[in-house]
Amino acid sequence: MNGGVWIGISLLLLLAGGILLAGYRRKLERSYTKTEKVLQDILNRKNVDYSETLGDTREDKLVSLSVKLSGQLLHASREAEEEKEAVKGMIGDISHQLKTPLSNIKMCTELLEDPSLTEGERLEFLHRIREQTEKIQWLLAQLVKISRLETGAVSFTPAWEGLKQTVADSVASVFAAAGEKQIEIQVQEFPEIQVWHNRKWTVEALGNILENAVKYSPRGSAIVIRVNVLELYVDIEIQDEGPGISQDEYNLIFQRFYRGKNGEKVPGSGLGLYLTQLILSKEKGYAAVQSQPGTGSCFHVMLPVDFLQDRHKITF
Repeated sequence: MNGGVWIGISLLLLLAGGILLAGYRRKLERSYTKTEKVLQDILNRKNVDYSETLGDTREDKLVSLSVKLSGQLLHASREAEEEKEAVKGMIGDISHQLKTPLSNIKMCTELLEDPSLTEGERLEFLHRIREQTEKIQWLLAQLVKISRLETGAVSFTPAWEGLKQTVADSVASVFAAAGEKQIEIQVQEFPEIQVWHNRKWTVEALGNILENAVKYSPRGSAIVIRVNVLELYVDIEIQDEGPGISQDEYNLIFQRFYRGKNGEKVPGSGLGLYLTQLILSKEKGYAAVQSQPGTGSCFHVMLPVDFLQDRHKITF
């Protein structure tokens, strides 16, 4: 084979190598460009789906890992921002709630400095200070409960337990307050049933609804409790004779610090029903209301019922 042939073969090999090298270089440039775009999207906190444009090369796999990592970081960042806004909102709400009692305490302490006050007047101002202090203590106690439940700092373990004792304990928690207003609490007979709940916390949830019923109902009225066993839930009805709630407030009343339009003249913080809904949500249940202004309200507390007949024994 002469020298010209070798030269031709060498030139062909060099040309082929150049073509391959150029192709590989263009591929690298496209990969680098793609990677650069992904990283830029990460920096700009964009959430883009690249699954349809990525292949199986090492570079594409690296880009895919970058995309997954960016998604996780973006999700964590958004969660942190949402928590930050929630804390900011809660601090604002607490500040608003504490403003009135603290102002009242400040006013009473200033009035106590008047040397011309009679002993009776002095005792009256001290009584008002004690009332406002107790209000602040109660508010802070409720906020601590909510915070511990929301963050999982408190042990909350539901179990299949009988409902009768839970209803009895919740009624007992408001019996004295109802007696002061001559309000009769009627518990209609219902079968014992195993319900998925934490008795201690559910007593608090039901007690908050009953406390509102006593607070807003007129003297000498009645509060009726009925228990209806459904297919998957037990429906605990609490019917009162209070001022009622408009339909546009059905969801609002379960929000933190919300006070109903018909309850603005009645002392309260707007935390009770929020806490009730929070407790029930941890038991796979919920609370709802049916009402109209001037006709009283009927609250429905829904809790999962044990529908397995071999374990679910109904007795009277």
